[in-house]
Amino acid sequence: MTIERLNPEGMHSNPAYSQGVSLPASARIVLVGGQNGVDAQGRIVARDDLAAQTAQALSNLAKVLEAGRAKPEDPVSLSVYIAGDLNIGPAFGAWMAFWANRGAPPIIKVLRVAGLGNPDFLIEIEAQAAIA
Repeated sequence: MTIERLNPEGMHSNPAYSQGVSLPASARIVLVGGQNGVDAQGRIVARDDLAAQTAQALSNLAKVLEAGRAKPEDPVSLSVYIAGDLNIGPAFGAWMAFWANRGAPPIIKVLRVAGLGNPDFLIEIEAQAAIA
């Protein structure tokens, strides 16, 4: 059985996200808690740079996936939280660089929030991955 990315005809098709995902009953799920732009020592990278913090958060996400025996292309759903009214373009660019040529992307929701756990965090990304 396979994981099916759903992009039905008659709906907008976007290279950054899929419209839905269908999982087989036997899929193993890996849940990744919110990842921020912090390095291995817990230091915030590039306090005022959304692209750099996004790249770091995605790198952290990939490490958690690996620890769960999943690959970077296994997420089926992402939730992205962006602090304040920042332009999401730099985060989108970092996401597209991370996803690259991995095939159909996961479903994604992006939310603007008043703030995150640390006032210097610009982004937080959580994921749900499935392995067929």
